[in-house]
Amino acid sequence: MNPNIILLVFVVYTMLLFFITWLTSRRANNETYFIGNRRSIWYVVAYGMIGASLSGVTFMSVPGMVEQHGFAYFMVVIGYFIGYQVVAFVLLPLYYKLNLTSIYTYLDQRFGNGSYKAGSLLFILSRSLGASMRMFLVVLILQNFLFDALGIPFVMTAVIFISLVLLYTFQGGIKTIVWTDTLQTTFMLGALVFTLFAIASQLDMSIGDLFSSIADSKYSNMIVSDFNSKDHWLKQLLSGIFITITMTGLDQEMMQKNLSCRNLRDAQKNMVTFSFIVVGVTLLFLVLGAALYIYTDTMNIVRPALADDLFATVSFTYLPAIAGFVFLIGLISAAYPSADGAITSLTTSFSLDILRINRKEYSEKKQKRIRLLVHFSFALLLLGLIILFSTINDRSIIDKLFTIAGYTYGPLLGLFAFGLFTKRPIRDKLVFIPVIVAPVLCYILANNSKEWFGGYQVGFELLIINGLLTFMGLWGLSRRGVRS
Repeated sequence: MNPNIILLVFVVYTMLLFFITWLTSRRANNETYFIGNRRSIWYVVAYGMIGASLSGVTFMSVPGMVEQHGFAYFMVVIGYFIGYQVVAFVLLPLYYKLNLTSIYTYLDQRFGNGSYKAGSLLFILSRSLGASMRMFLVVLILQNFLFDALGIPFVMTAVIFISLVLLYTFQGGIKTIVWTDTLQTTFMLGALVFTLFAIASQLDMSIGDLFSSIADSKYSNMIVSDFNSKDHWLKQLLSGIFITITMTGLDQEMMQKNLSCRNLRDAQKNMVTFSFIVVGVTLLFLVLGAALYIYTDTMNIVRPALADDLFATVSFTYLPAIAGFVFLIGLISAAYPSADGAITSLTTSFSLDILRINRKEYSEKKQKRIRLLVHFSFALLLLGLIILFSTINDRSIIDKLFTIAGYTYGPLLGLFAFGLFTKRPIRDKLVFIPVIVAPVLCYILANNSKEWFGGYQVGFELLIINGLLTFMGLWGLSRRGVRS
């Protein structure tokens, strides 16, 4: 595709985002930034959360994983659905009852300042590494297909991307993101559906015939019965449940949008509706992956070395030009939610949990000044991490960093579970011990389980083990009596 056309698409799409920003950020204040003045419309939030949950990595990686794993990932998605019900009917009532803006305030009320800070810092570490990794992969695609041809270096591409996100989120915050996510979800799903029809057309099939071919193919297997495999259906199902509870229900970025709804009932309707939509959309991404592999098999196309690049390569190189155009819009639409929600939620958590800017002695003006400084600082941090990943330029190392970010959600699961299911106080000043030790033990386990346990491979269930180890550590720190 002509780089000038790609640039034009990028600019026009970004201008559309800024128009939405202008509409949503007028008369905005700190409450607008943090919780959208609790006036978000629940079905708008539910729809927009699709774009936020299915990031640029999902946009490229889920189709790419189909060759090796088939549809086994769908059992994780079924687990997601169950997990979303737990979030809707267990966690959201708690957050609304306590009138929280940052969900980690619960840890302060339940255990003390040490646990409160630990929970917030775990989120900040997880989201910083995870979001910057997602952004790096998307910026890299834009670099390869657009900015290289324009002679613009990767560092400048990253600066442009982060600067744009910084500008359209710094004022309206979560109120702006709720609406921009809606736009981005629409374009992302449009790219998904259009590509399926384009592949069917190239194969001289109807869309129904394509679906039938996928159902009859080797790629459509959902149930893996080998218990030693990472893809065993029960491991996948349980892991999906706990991934959702932690990475949605205990994640400030995802919960901030829910807490911007007008009341608990609306937030619950949002979450339940979203749970149905995300199952269908993820299944479509798996279907797309199978379609891409069937297409390359039929056309004798040499696949790229990295499975993640399959969608982009087929769209830009082999399908009609319009397909590359649509893919680009979908990719950009998937890229922005990875950044805007991350910067806003990181700013919220650091401002409220670490700096405590909502104290009475801080005027609205002073709170806003500090918030803007924090917002800018996190944009710089994410930019620095993106540039660091490009300097490393070793996918195996970067994947390990991304995996490490996932480990830090386990202690959050343990902390919240201990608070909800026991009434025991803990030695709050020592909470850092299980919070650090549990992920380290899990990392060792993940790297040695195959050798230690006769071929058993630890998969997503590592998150459950991590949370359980943290829970046990907290029990060891607990006692009957007054909290200390």
